[in-house]
Amino acid sequence: MTWDILNIIGTTAFALSGVFAAMDEEYDLMGIYILGFVTAFGGGAVRNLLIGVPVTNLWEQEALFLTAFIIMTIAFLLPRFLFETWRKWGLMFDAIGLGSFAVQGAIYASEMNLPLSASIAAAALTGTGGGMIRDVLAGRKPLFLRHEIYIAWTVPAGIGIGMGWISSMPGYITILALIVIARMLSVHYGWRLPRSRPIRQQQH
Repeated sequence: MTWDILNIIGTTAFALSGVFAAMDEEYDLMGIYILGFVTAFGGGAVRNLLIGVPVTNLWEQEALFLTAFIIMTIAFLLPRFLFETWRKWGLMFDAIGLGSFAVQGAIYASEMNLPLSASIAAAALTGTGGGMIRDVLAGRKPLFLRHEIYIAWTVPAGIGIGMGWISSMPGYITILALIVIARMLSVHYGWRLPRSRPIRQQQH
């Protein structure tokens, strides 16, 4: 049940995020579906490659593919004024997808009895993989490479779940909510991680 709920939340949020990105770039209907699908399922594919699960397992999620297809079709058919209203929530959808898939990835690694490092990596790559592919295909600089804090918010999920501190649905929902809130606050207040100064060659 926990797995299914997180899957539905993450798939819906990232599918919509992909649709908004595709429409911003004025893609046609097929381009919208492609970008939406890779955003919704790209993180799971990257995770599976990382921890040795066959990527073909993704094709067993027929219900989720159908859900994503319906959500994307509805978003595409929305009247323009409604779409503009929805598009303002694009960042929120991305944050929800980030949090839900980060938690899902950590659970996946934990249930396979993989070490803590694998749980952290699975949380990070499941949470950001779809968005990374989306941004690359849309010709954008991936969010996790920008100055704002993005991928770092997935680490608490990887640690908490990997260490066994979080192992119930209320805990999963709590860490998901905290990731979404932290992500939104970091954007609103412009929080940044420390950066190194560029190395400049001395003038001779």
